[in-house]
Order: sequence, then C-alpha cells, then structure tokens
Amino acid sequence: MYLTRGEERILAGEDGESSRKAMELVVALGKIYGAEDLIDITSAHLSGASYKTIGDGGLKYLEDVVKGGATVSVPSTLNPIGMDRERWKEMHITSQFAEKQLKIIELYRKIGVRTTCSCTPYLGDNVPSLGDHVAWAESSALSFVNSYIGARTNREGGPGALASAIIGKTANYGLHLDENRRPTVIIDAEIDGSVFSYSMLGQAVGMAIGSGIPYFRGINPQVDDAKTMSAAMAASGSVALYHVEGVTPEAGNYDVSGLETIHIGKKELKEAYDKLNTTEDIQLIAIGCPHLSVKEMKDIAAFLKGKKKKNKNVEIWFCTSSKVRDECPEEVKIMEGFGPVLADTCMVVSPIEGTFQRTGTNSAKAGNYLPTLCSQKAICRDIPKLMEVVL
Repeated sequence: MYLTRGEERILAGEDGESSRKAMELVVALGKIYGAEDLIDITSAHLSGASYKTIGDGGLKYLEDVVKGGATVSVPSTLNPIGMDRERWKEMHITSQFAEKQLKIIELYRKIGVRTTCSCTPYLGDNVPSLGDHVAWAESSALSFVNSYIGARTNREGGPGALASAIIGKTANYGLHLDENRRPTVIIDAEIDGSVFSYSMLGQAVGMAIGSGIPYFRGINPQVDDAKTMSAAMAASGSVALYHVEGVTPEAGNYDVSGLETIHIGKKELKEAYDKLNTTEDIQLIAIGCPHLSVKEMKDIAAFLKGKKKKNKNVEIWFCTSSKVRDECPEEVKIMEGFGPVLADTCMVVSPIEGTFQRTGTNSAKAGNYLPTLCSQKAICRDIPKLMEVVL
C-alpha cells in the first residue's frame, strides 16, 4: 500500500501512540481489502455507543484511547446509546447500567465526538455532500448517505470508523471507487407508497438479493421512505448502496441494460411481512428505528390527537434524537399521553430483554434485530395497525 510521507510519519508514531494505533488499524484493513492507498474523509459516524453492545471490554478500550490522548480530526457523531440519559428509569434500566453508559458517553466526548447519539445523523449536524468520502459504521445510515446523498463509505466496523475519525483517513477500496458502485440487479417494485411499504420493500429486497447493489424502478422515495428502506435492506441483507431511477444522484451514471430484473410485488411483500411477524400478544410497542424524523413525529401526533390509551398493560416508546425531540414540543405533548418520547436511544440497543419478551414495531430493521439481539418475539405492522392493541 502506498502511504504519503505524512501517513508514514503517523504510522511511525511521530504524532503520538493513539494516532499510530489508529493508522495501524486503518492500514491493516486496507491491506486485507486490497486498497492501494488511503483517502481523506470529511466525517465519521461511530457505532459502539451502547453499553449493551460493547460491554466492559469496549469501555476499557475507550478508556485506553482517552489515556493515549487521541482526539478525532473530522466531525464525528455517535450511534444511539442504551438509554435516554435523563429518563432511563422509565426504561427499566438499572443504575449499574446507567453509570457505565454515561461513562461511555463521557469518554467519547473527551476525544471530541459529538454526543448527539442518533442513527440518523444526516437529519442533524452530520450531513455529507455528493462525492464526499466518509467513514460511517451504522448500517442504515451509511446506506442512506451512500445512496440518497451520494457520499462514499464502506460498511465500517466500530473500531475502524473510530480509527478513521482519529486520523481523518480511510482505506481507498470498495464503495469509495467508481467501478464498485455500479448496479448489479434491477428491482421492479410495486408498492402503495406508504412509509411502511418502503420498509417492507427493503425487507423483501434484502431477502431476495442478500448483498449487491439494486437499481430500483417504479418508486419515488422521499427522505423518510429512503431512511426506512435503507434500514430494512441493511438488516435483512447487507445492502450498503442502491440507486433509484430518477431519484438518487448517481442513478443516471450507469447503463443497466442486460442486468437481471427481479419483480417485488404483493406476493414478495407478503412473504417479507410474514417473516417479521412471530407473535400476536405484545408487551411493548417501540417506534423509531431508525429514529423518528420531524415529519414522522408530526404524522404520529396527528394520528394520536384526540385518542386515549385504553390498554395500560402495553408500554409504548417513541425513539428519536434529542434534536428532533426539541424541535417538536407540541407533538411530544400529544405522544407523551401514550408513552415516553425517548431521545438518543432505541429498543434494539437497550437491554429490553430484561423486562420484555414480546415487542411490536413498525420497522423492518427492528423486526430483524429484536429476535436476534434482544431475544424478542415480534410483530411488525404499520402504526395504525400497531396501535389497535392499545386504542
């Protein structure tokens, strides 16, 4: 791998031990994937924020990074944590978990990471531009910025994204290169256009192709549609980039004649739906995976306005970023009549398995992860259907 003189200096430890270790990791990853050189990045988004997911080992790793004097060199944001920082008792979180979770946040803050903690940083203060090279580690977020915005990132792991954030560089391979961003399959989609139908479409496509780069025809996703579809494809498969004809910025760059075409219609959407529904009786309804946008908050509040929660045996959580929650005070008042509007956390990275065994969601992403990461039986339905059990 070719390194510039400045990069060689970092690798030799001349910029400190933490920078040396970060460069060593980025170079090692580059060699594994056949990168010829490194490339500058404009931002990073880091996973490994919840104590549930990183545990004491991850906490110790972050302590060592801080002791080594590392700081991030590009704007860097953080994934959701395991609890709302102020309302963790309402989430049935123990004080022991809360103490360690808050310590993790403080460690990230010490190295310069913005501790806004959202899986939708592109709706906040980390918004790449078309053609930017970034190092993002959250599967749904990186798929959105790769596709809908046209920035460039591989599916980074947590330690790799943190290392890139420290040195401001990543290995130049995979989706950073033009030739690896070409569509591999055409998806002829037939959906009703609701946000939930985009979630089911993403689930069906992930199930059908696994990985690869789909090129969609027949859809016109807006931001929330693209957000939920990106999340579903990343969770049901490993799709990190897609193109939508006439919508995404790179779709017109490619000749797709000759590619295999897969039709996704009612049959395939029903199969996707059935896969995500494994129970009927639920204890928790968790909405906001990925985090709710301002528009979604307004839509939910409009749906709930004038209604009352009748079934007190089912808890409801609404998950969003602190930024969005602060922007929606009137909507929050309505939604709080049904359950807490929680900031900077979500049901997937929270230790819900200590309290609940059966959870309902409107998200295909959560529908995939709740059984595997949270030991839940789950239902996945659009919000009106989901709320029928409590209204």
